[in-house]
Amino acid sequence: MVSSLLSLTLFAIAGALTPGPNNMISAASGAAFGFRRTLPQIWGVTFGFPIMILAVGFGLGGIFIAVPHLHVILKIIGAGYLLYLAWKIANAGGPHGSDPIARPLTVVQSALFQWVNPKAWTLALGVVPAFTTIGGDLVAEVLLIALVMGIVSFPALALWAGFGVVLARTLSNDRQRRIVNLIMAALVAASVVMLFV
Repeated sequence: MVSSLLSLTLFAIAGALTPGPNNMISAASGAAFGFRRTLPQIWGVTFGFPIMILAVGFGLGGIFIAVPHLHVILKIIGAGYLLYLAWKIANAGGPHGSDPIARPLTVVQSALFQWVNPKAWTLALGVVPAFTTIGGDLVAEVLLIALVMGIVSFPALALWAGFGVVLARTLSNDRQRRIVNLIMAALVAASVVMLFV
């Protein structure tokens, strides 16, 4: 049990720290809006992703086997939403902006985004079969997986958001901040390519 918990934790850390849509959004949001205003996005992933794992663990993953085209539909929806977020970040006014276009994701928006985030689906569909056992206590195992993935998500996303904040703070004028917003928006948009590779 201890070795499988260690393996699960290492898997969770690797999944949480590697680049993907959630991490790019956290970094871009940190740069554009500041750390405090990015916290709702971080909390949304921290709670939303484990809920997805619970759903997959208790049978939702079978829908992808029965309806393979659903995965493609989710990719297209996810790609569209990421491009919309990239546009929002590119037009952000800065950490204290009040323009409606310059609002970071809310907890609910971020949690719901997990359902169209292909990296989240890939991780959820991979972690559940890898860390549950045949004949084991499925409920306890899935709850443990969801808990570990949720616990690891927060510091990983906070690290990415912090990176964005540090990057934005090293810039001395609005023009430089605008360039960083555009670069971060381009990175979020580039993560769309990862959906289809």
